[in-house]
Amino acid sequence: MTNNPTRHVPVRPNLEQLRNQAKDLLKAHQSGDPAALEELQTPEPKLADAQLALARSYGLASWPRLVTACQLIDAIWENDIETVRKLVVQNPKLLTEDARGVPGNWGPPMSYAANVGRNEIVEMLREMGSQDVQYAFDRACLQGKLETARLLFGMGARPQRGCVMGPCETLSGTGLAFLLELGAELCDDQGDRLAPVALILQTYTRNPVGKHACLEIAAAHVELPDTAPMAVHRGRIDLLEAHLRRDPDLLTRTFSHQEIFPPELGCHADETLALHGTPLAGATLLHMAVDYDEFEIVEWILANGGPVDAKAAIDADGFGGHTALFGCIVWQPHHSKARPSSERYVRMFLDHGANINARASLRKALRFVEDESLHEYTDVTPRSWGERFHNQAWVEKNALAVVIREGGQL
Repeated sequence: MTNNPTRHVPVRPNLEQLRNQAKDLLKAHQSGDPAALEELQTPEPKLADAQLALARSYGLASWPRLVTACQLIDAIWENDIETVRKLVVQNPKLLTEDARGVPGNWGPPMSYAANVGRNEIVEMLREMGSQDVQYAFDRACLQGKLETARLLFGMGARPQRGCVMGPCETLSGTGLAFLLELGAELCDDQGDRLAPVALILQTYTRNPVGKHACLEIAAAHVELPDTAPMAVHRGRIDLLEAHLRRDPDLLTRTFSHQEIFPPELGCHADETLALHGTPLAGATLLHMAVDYDEFEIVEWILANGGPVDAKAAIDADGFGGHTALFGCIVWQPHHSKARPSSERYVRMFLDHGANINARASLRKALRFVEDESLHEYTDVTPRSWGERFHNQAWVEKNALAVVIREGGQL
């Protein structure tokens, strides 16, 4: 392993892509590219030199070790028990090293297999001497692989204090229920009983149905406020209907950060720790429903007369005023894959007469990314909001393409 890697090994590295990357590095060096010359400091390098430099840039000591990582991970995903066994027999150190060859939260091979529910591989690696039973159990619970978790429970793993934070982060209602069934406490490792609830509310939405389940479980332990934003978090149209009966202006109202992320439930005052995409402070329920991918609630809001072009509140510095259409463009990343629903929201909003060229000024700071600085965007449209946004991983390219095709301007 090398210090200060400049590249990140993905959860499932692609060996063919890495081979091509090494070839490209060699070609760039031969053409005199300054970055390649800096990275590959070898006179008249060969492909093997480029492969070694590439492996070290990923934090691995050699190209063969990177190849082994790819082969091992592919075998786990493909449930190829014999290949996993062969690789471990050839190199027993693989039992304790991270499957990717560098430190990471997916862990050694047995834990990695637990992440993807490969029970036979888990059993085989345990027989070969793998010791990461507890960590593998935690990863299986986090990923909702409950059969695998039960298998590891039988091997001696037990719920540890704070273990519920994993399924709360991934919004796995089944994983959370399973841990509580086994006697886990609904608290973090410090005993804070609000921390799991705050995490459910503030993490980005991987799985709306799972989030609803997690919050219903939490409601049996912690009193959730009877507010319209909380009804959206819970996916409860029945509660929203009750709020609308009491407040006919509900669908035009805007809600503060504190109303959406209640401090009494442990949520942070720091808006950047609520991992949404387009800003939600001062948003309407429509903005919120889009960001949390609550499609049925979006339909309900529009069906009940909620204005499609309702604007978020404008703060003291003049930022805000954006419509929900902006939230279809800069959205929480979802495992680097586009959300099919983003295009559906755009088309629905346009069918309801949304202004495709609405303008607003926004500012945004992301967390847990390389660039956490605050960026400001003045007088942008949904299109320019997406095209100028500083982290393109948060931009829904398919939704942006619809906006462009339908006449969205810069």
